[in-house]
Amino acid sequence: MSPAPSLLMVNAFIGTAGYKKLYQELGYTVIAEWSERKAIGLLRKSPPAVIVADFYHQTDFRDRLSNLESLLATAQSSPNTRILVFYESAHQDVLDKVRARLRIDAALTLPVQEDALRTTLQGWLENTSAST
Repeated sequence: MSPAPSLLMVNAFIGTAGYKKLYQELGYTVIAEWSERKAIGLLRKSPPAVIVADFYHQTDFRDRLSNLESLLATAQSSPNTRILVFYESAHQDVLDKVRARLRIDAALTLPVQEDALRTTLQGWLENTSAST
């Protein structure tokens, strides 16, 4: 029996944390991190099967468009890690710009529809199981 796939929750806000129980019910081992810098360190040491993160844009960012660009850039070297972001619909334009440069496998608007979240994560689990 193979170990449960890991899911890294990067909680910039509370959006991702509210679904920890769902992640565990689906069979993921959940690792929670509140700091993007620490999440990058975890990603480099042991890439998770899935990253779930809150995406946001603030106009006062000087050198980037979003809170996740460093994490997303690091994740690009882990092609087997799936990336799911939660975002406010007001940030759609910025999300599109970031997605044009960096891989994001799925994006769900807040408030997240639990059925869509479950379907996405379950599909990734099934694809992971089929490829091993």
